[in-house]
Amino acid sequence: MTKALAVDSYLAGDAESVVARVRVGDPAALEILYRAYEAPVFNLARRICRTVEDAEDVLQETFFEVYRSIGQYRGDGPLWGWVRRVASSKALMRLRRNKYRDTDELFDEAHAVRREDTPLRMDLEAALERLPETSRAVVWLHDVEGYTHEEIAEMMDRTPSFSKSQLSRAHAKLRAWLGEEALT
Repeated sequence: MTKALAVDSYLAGDAESVVARVRVGDPAALEILYRAYEAPVFNLARRICRTVEDAEDVLQETFFEVYRSIGQYRGDGPLWGWVRRVASSKALMRLRRNKYRDTDELFDEAHAVRREDTPLRMDLEAALERLPETSRAVVWLHDVEGYTHEEIAEMMDRTPSFSKSQLSRAHAKLRAWLGEEALT
């Protein structure tokens, strides 16, 4: 069962009527929609944004946008696919807003990478945390969520080649940090 079908099955085949009720402003229907997608939206946002606080903000922004734009959902694909796209877009916008980090933090990260006592092996979660935000987002969207380079490029307002190069560089870093056999 695909992720979209698993998540949409929570609505027990009632997605169309829930969407119709949300469109006319039914708060109970919006709560049903929220309960169905709260956890997967939060998890997606957490993976892209890193912090719980940013993920919570993205969760809130996503459902505000879902409520505001539910009329744009045509029902061509799974509802989760549409909600996921809204959530991905909101998470990427959050990354853009947080783009400029404190230079001390950047220095600390660079110093940590060069240290001789850095363990040869680290788990994937820690390695993903070490990636720059944009690279981590591309890895997550492509490798985990299954977006194409064209879709990622559209979400990030970049070219598909940007997505491909970010993914390639991120994979190279992950291989170096985790060891070649960890990614095969």
